Amino acid sequence: MSDAVSPLATPFPTLPAISGVTPRIARAGYKDWGRCDLTYVELAEGTSVAGVFTRNVCCSSEVELGRANIAQGLGRALVVNAGNSNAFTGYRGREAVEQIMAQVADHLGCAKEQVFVSSTGVIGVPLPKDKARAGVEAALTAPECSWEDAARTIGTTDTFAKGATATAMVGDSKVTLSAIIKGSGMIAPDMATMLGYVFTDAAIEPAFLQQLLSAANRRTFSCITVDSDTSTSDTVLAFATGRAGNAPLASFDSAGADAFAAALEDVCRQLAHLVVRDGEGAQKFITVHVTGAVSDESAHRVGLAIANSPLVKTAIAGEDANWGRVVMAVGKAGEPADRDRLSIGFGGTWAAKEGQPLADYDEGPVAAHLRGREIDIEVDLGLGDGSATVWTCDLTHGYISINADYRS
Repeated sequence: MSDAVSPLATPFPTLPAISGVTPRIARAGYKDWGRCDLTYVELAEGTSVAGVFTRNVCCSSEVELGRANIAQGLGRALVVNAGNSNAFTGYRGREAVEQIMAQVADHLGCAKEQVFVSSTGVIGVPLPKDKARAGVEAALTAPECSWEDAARTIGTTDTFAKGATATAMVGDSKVTLSAIIKGSGMIAPDMATMLGYVFTDAAIEPAFLQQLLSAANRRTFSCITVDSDTSTSDTVLAFATGRAGNAPLASFDSAGADAFAAALEDVCRQLAHLVVRDGEGAQKFITVHVTGAVSDESAHRVGLAIANSPLVKTAIAGEDANWGRVVMAVGKAGEPADRDRLSIGFGGTWAAKEGQPLADYDEGPVAAHLRGREIDIEVDLGLGDGSATVWTCDLTHGYISINADYRS
């Protein structure tokens, strides 16, 4: 975790304990940073699991094994290593992950496929097996920790710990969700682009949990970008212990399924926003809202073209109401657009309408809006009913400084 805290940071919320979930932390010493760097979460027998993973083809062994293990639908433990991504490490990296899985499975008396492992940090360095073994051994018998400690432990360039919670009524039972996430850079929508973990006491069938998580991901994690780069290790997992006492959710025909789905999406959106707020070097949180597209999918792609544009992001960093850069980004998106129907605004003030600058455009309100921390960009393509919202941050010299010195 970085010592300098993002100006967009929010306090860590009070996350309720989840029955059947026990988080612990330990120090494996993957880097010489004098802090805990291994989070271990023990899960009750019968816990359902679902996950979404990066589509980066140079993914880590943790992602490959996790993707395979999801198919059996059950989870007994989670191990997250910080400081070493263990990606691009070949058979040595895979052996390290399998060692962790076997070590935890032996301790719990479960199948190794029920142990999920994530790693984050520098690419290209095999996870040291001796440090991993000692770290896991310490974590297995460590006292239960707070959610904030668990979240802080998995951070790398993060400047603040990130968590979210929600509740829902499922039938006569109140179910609770608590979640943590890490992510600051190498963030782009191609699944989830960070390491995030959702824990709930709801009873839900694995296949339905997977359906809901995948749907929530499309509307939350896959709508954020910091720098257009997708990580080799990106993972979001959801674990449901079934301890709330509700009748198990199996489909949207189950009582309370809609309420649980809404709560899950709420938690995912909270987490996604927190990652953007901690974007490396970020000073401003930007919402890009696109309307009037030929489809929602087209609007989404236009929104990402704007959100990923270095020229747009640096203009926002400089508090410059240069709406011409937004025009450029719309035009390069490769989606249907008509210059003479395009409208662009900032913070509720339109700068251009239907392809023309407004004759009475007053840049004063826009300039005032851009001096704030929360920035809104509105784009109406004037072609149809498609819409989408994408979240990003500005691009500052801080991003360069962080990534120029990352390995040191």
